[in-house]
Amino acid sequence: MNLTIKKSNTLESLIALCVRQDAKAQRLLYDRLSPKMMGVCRRYIGDTAEAESVLVTGFLKVFNKINQFSGTGNFEGWVRRIMVNESLLYLRKHKSMYLEVDIEEAHIEPNYGQANYLFEEQELLEMIENLPVGYRTVFNLYAIEGYSHKEIGEQMGINENTSKSQLSRARTILKNEVLKRESQNFERVEQNKATNEK
Repeated sequence: MNLTIKKSNTLESLIALCVRQDAKAQRLLYDRLSPKMMGVCRRYIGDTAEAESVLVTGFLKVFNKINQFSGTGNFEGWVRRIMVNESLLYLRKHKSMYLEVDIEEAHIEPNYGQANYLFEEQELLEMIENLPVGYRTVFNLYAIEGYSHKEIGEQMGINENTSKSQLSRARTILKNEVLKRESQNFERVEQNKATNEK
């Protein structure tokens, strides 16, 4: 009887092999993390092909710098930060991000109390994706990645107040879209009720 022990494919063992530039381990790590990281890139870059290009460039950086990962902290978070930075680099090179400097309503939070309809994750991502590039970028960095306005300003070359203004405008657009979709959903429910009562 032959007993073979399969080499472990834990994240730690894959990282150790990737440090040694093991191509199979790099492929396994890419396969494991790329779906999530593609989602990160897509939140910043609207075009799928362009997002895939950023993803590949990001993973090349991951594999080239993997020996810099200290081993403490979350590896996936470390990779995610590289993907965010690559996405921002891409946007700076290829998009003219129109960032308004008007801050008149930056301190006001929209009232979400009116929104009762529960949205699917895909619907919410679609709404975020439809924001203008500058608004979407600041919204993603602040609301999803957890950057401060100071950090966003440094990353994007804007001041903190511009970041706050962009976030406020993004939230207002999203709030209006949520209320619009909720209203449409309510109308559909009412029409279905009326049809069923006939």
